[in-house]
Amino acid sequence: MLSKLLTPKNLRNLVIILVVAGILFLAVSGYLTPFFSFTVSPFISAQSWMSQRYLAFSDFFNSPRDMATLRSENARLENQVAMLQSEIVALQENVAQSDILYTLLDFARSNPEHEYIAATVIGREVSPYLQYVIIDKGSNDGLRHGMPVVTQQGLVGRVDALISDAARIQLITDANSVVNVKLQAAQVEGLVRGSITGEISLDMVPVGTDVEVGEVLMTSGLGGTYPPNIFVGQILTMQSKENVLFQTGSIQPVVDFSSLSAVLVIMNFDAVDISPLVP
Repeated sequence: MLSKLLTPKNLRNLVIILVVAGILFLAVSGYLTPFFSFTVSPFISAQSWMSQRYLAFSDFFNSPRDMATLRSENARLENQVAMLQSEIVALQENVAQSDILYTLLDFARSNPEHEYIAATVIGREVSPYLQYVIIDKGSNDGLRHGMPVVTQQGLVGRVDALISDAARIQLITDANSVVNVKLQAAQVEGLVRGSITGEISLDMVPVGTDVEVGEVLMTSGLGGTYPPNIFVGQILTMQSKENVLFQTGSIQPVVDFSSLSAVLVIMNFDAVDISPLVP
C-alpha cells in the first residue's frame, strides 16, 4: 500500500508542495526580502525610467495643445470675471439709487403738507461760475418755472428753465440765488446769497443780534420764492464791521451738492414775483 502511494509522481508533487510551502514560509518570515530587493529593484528602476521617458515624450507632444487650451480657458474666465464685476458695480449703483429714492419717499411721507415729484439729476453745469443741475422731469410732468426743489436734507434750489422732458435747477449756491431765511434761535430774518465760487453767505442780519455759531437757518417764506420752514444750512462764522447796519456770515449748506443725484420738486407751491411791488 505504501509503495503505491510513494510513486515517483506523488513524490514529485510532495517535493513541489514542500518547496512552495518552504518558500512561502521564508517570504512571510522576511528571510527572502533581501533576495527580492536584489532581484526586483533593477526591474523597478527600469520601469521608472521608462515611465519618466514616456511622460516626457507625451508632454512634448501634448503641451502645446494643453497650453492653447489653458490660454483659451483663462481668457474665457477673465471675460466672465469682468462681466461679473460690471454686474456687481451696476447692482451697487442700483442699490444706492434705490436707497436715495426710498429716503426721498420717506421724507415726502413725513412732510405731507406738500405734493412732490421725484426726479433724477442727469446733468450739471460745466462752468465753474454757474451752479445748475439738469433733472429728468419737465413740463410734461407738470413742472413750472420757480417750483422749489428739495432733498431729504433740505433746500436745493428752484426750477429756472424747462422743456417737455427736462428742467434746469438753479442751486442756492449760484451767484444769482437769494433765499429769505430766518434764524431759529435768534428769531431774526436774513438773506442767504450764492456766489461764483459756490459758497453761500448770510447777509442782512441786524447789528446787535446775538447769533451763535451752528445756528440753523430755515426758509422764512418771505419774497414769495420758497415755502417756509425748509432747512437751508448752519452758521459757520459771523462778522460785524463798524459803521454798518447789518452783520454777515458764512454758511454751511445742509445739502451736499457735489453728490446730488436725486431730488424732490414741490408741485403745489407757486412762486410769486413780488419785485414790481418792492419800492
